[in-house]
Amino acid sequence: MGGESLSGLLVTHLADVRWLCGFTGSSAALAVTRRGARLFTDGRYTAQAAAEVYSAKVEIVPSAPAVAAVQWLAAQVAAADGAVSVGFDSAHTSVAELERLKAALPAGLRRKLLVPVKSLVEPLRWLKDEDELAVMAEAAKLGDDLFVHLLGVIRPGLTEVAVAAELEYQARVRGAEGMSFDSIVAAGVRSALPHGRASEAKLPRRGFLTLDFGVILKGYCSDMSRTVCLGKPSAREREVYETVLAAQEAAVATVAAGVECGTVDEAARGILRSAGMVEAFSHSTGHGVGLEIHEGPRIGAGQKDKLAPGMVITIEPGVYFAGEFGVRIEDMVAVTRTGGRVLTRSPKALIEL
Repeated sequence: MGGESLSGLLVTHLADVRWLCGFTGSSAALAVTRRGARLFTDGRYTAQAAAEVYSAKVEIVPSAPAVAAVQWLAAQVAAADGAVSVGFDSAHTSVAELERLKAALPAGLRRKLLVPVKSLVEPLRWLKDEDELAVMAEAAKLGDDLFVHLLGVIRPGLTEVAVAAELEYQARVRGAEGMSFDSIVAAGVRSALPHGRASEAKLPRRGFLTLDFGVILKGYCSDMSRTVCLGKPSAREREVYETVLAAQEAAVATVAAGVECGTVDEAARGILRSAGMVEAFSHSTGHGVGLEIHEGPRIGAGQKDKLAPGMVITIEPGVYFAGEFGVRIEDMVAVTRTGGRVLTRSPKALIEL
């Protein structure tokens, strides 16, 4: 806040609110000044806020929490000498919401008090402490266990949605709070869809099946992908799979503190380029994971952000040939001072079912 010359900060993105003060409800705003912080929420969360919130005073309000928060901030900074400003995260504030916040302010402050700033909280969330890393390792382990379970369930004729239903049922039974995202179960020609969410399509007798899923455990997300083969793969399918695996492992081996994200991406992309498959790689190599399934940093071409100890990223190159098949392999990797610790332990050698 000092670096941005801010007298106060309005935090409305719920993942940021949770990270800063522990509150997990669905309606909240956190007001931060140089003297302290106050969480605003509504009456549904009176008991929950009292139990969860640390490092902030709690105020239960009948109106919209963000409106109450910005009015409180205005009152706090009004007595300050000189120019005052309150930052808000423009990446998570709609034009309509900003107009509502301004309308709640005294006329003299509407044009000058609220200042758009880049997120000040999210980059701090990129760096996980030991407790967060332990939870994320536990979430990754649950994902591994679910993959092993699915290997005993998958068979030709099952629908993709039946596989997803079994996956998600077992996740909840085994302690997950939910899934990190809509589970991707894509078989046969549908494996060529990078985001092929589970459909009524039946698993073929022969062909690839891509599984991409994650669980939420104690608020933190996991993310993993494995591609298995129903029946015996063709020579071309095996070649493609082995090339993607080589690209994925090359990128994993590049992970270390101080390495640029673009360098990690190029480690995977270069393998695919040499094999003549880079045009079939249609997304970035990975992304950060934490309280949200997609956080920074982005592991993509030309990205200059440098990896740092405590970051947790995915490494997930894939190739997709429309109307034929696709392959993606993904691990979660925790960045350490000397390299990367792979949290996803499921085997990556091609599995034939």
